[in-house]
Amino acid sequence: MKVLIVGNGGREHAIAWKLAASPRRPDIVIAPGNAGTAALGVNAPIDAEDIDGLLKLATDQAVDITIVGPEAPLAAGIVDRFNEAGLRIFGPTAAAARIEASKWFAKQVMTSAGVPTAASRSFTSLETAERYADEIGAPLVVKADGLAAGKGVIMAPARSDAFAALSMIFEDRAFGAAGDTVLIEEWMTGTEVSVFAFVDGEYVSDMTAACDYKRALDGDAGPNTGGMGSYSPPLIWNAELESIVRYQIMEPVAARMAEMNCPFQGILYAGIMVTAQGPKVFEFNCRLGDPEAQVVLPRLKTDLLDIALATTDGRLKEQEVIWSGDAWVGVVMSSAGYPGGYDTGFEITGLPQSRRVRSDRHMPEYKAVFHAGTTLRNSAVVTSGGRVLTASASGKTLENARHNAYDLAESIKFDNASYRRDIAANI
Repeated sequence: MKVLIVGNGGREHAIAWKLAASPRRPDIVIAPGNAGTAALGVNAPIDAEDIDGLLKLATDQAVDITIVGPEAPLAAGIVDRFNEAGLRIFGPTAAAARIEASKWFAKQVMTSAGVPTAASRSFTSLETAERYADEIGAPLVVKADGLAAGKGVIMAPARSDAFAALSMIFEDRAFGAAGDTVLIEEWMTGTEVSVFAFVDGEYVSDMTAACDYKRALDGDAGPNTGGMGSYSPPLIWNAELESIVRYQIMEPVAARMAEMNCPFQGILYAGIMVTAQGPKVFEFNCRLGDPEAQVVLPRLKTDLLDIALATTDGRLKEQEVIWSGDAWVGVVMSSAGYPGGYDTGFEITGLPQSRRVRSDRHMPEYKAVFHAGTTLRNSAVVTSGGRVLTASASGKTLENARHNAYDLAESIKFDNASYRRDIAANI
């Protein structure tokens, strides 16, 4: 089989890595890919949002299935275009991708489905938003409605923080059109977990969970980023919590979207706060998280290609989905200055040799490096982005996995390298 993966981040490298372990031994094309994916397949220099170019590539290459990594092409309708062309593609339509592309749409879906979520109101002007923020008082959460590369959520513990966030969105246009509408939500307290399931319409597969770290600096200080590390599974994740999330959140949302004529197909990702009153949703995403993919996919014992085919064919109920109990920790190594300005072009040394692994092989304390902001220059791997790579490792316990992940990160060198030192610490 031939598989096309759309994207160039650590998530897409992890998808390629997992597909390379498939007993089907597929030929893999990654568009545009990075230095890491080049070792697992063939990179095609086509941007992830160039839907016309990707459609031509899939047609010319006689691709059997396309798997879309990032949210932007999903929101732009890549699945609709491929479906119209009769090409099999894994991911939600543009209408279904609104569960991530519009936080207000997601809130309406949850409310109508009776899903527990944070109280929220939307605004299209600075004045009315400030007035409401003044009325309810801090702490609160300010969110740009649209896609903002994971950076559109601003925690506002004080009134001044809320007003600064609203000014940044409405006046400075920090997120462009994504901030035309802003949500102000209640501040929730609890343990945050990311929950992932495959969905083929209304059927929701067995789920798994991870925890990620969005702030740039240790102790959850500094600005929000696309994610600085993650671990899976969370210690709080158990059969009881999984059952509550399934029956109160995931299945009602999938059923409601089907009722709204925008059935969800692909990976449904719920950001959940486990509060004293039980789990409440603070966001939905329409794809695997990054960097969560780098610790979740290694735990998937079932062949990812089999799952993708069953999902697109509407027979997911017949496909077993098994997650291992192994602990995985991923540490994101970034360019100093990220998410602000940073320099690139630095050679990376100490990278382990890429190798394919069988999905049925037991891999205690196995380590893997997933590339994101990397490229090849004269056969050398050099930095090309803010988040450069994720050093991921497993272990018999979460602490073992953490130790292994940091050992791996410390063995990799490049100028201006930066990473948090507290991923999966003090759990």
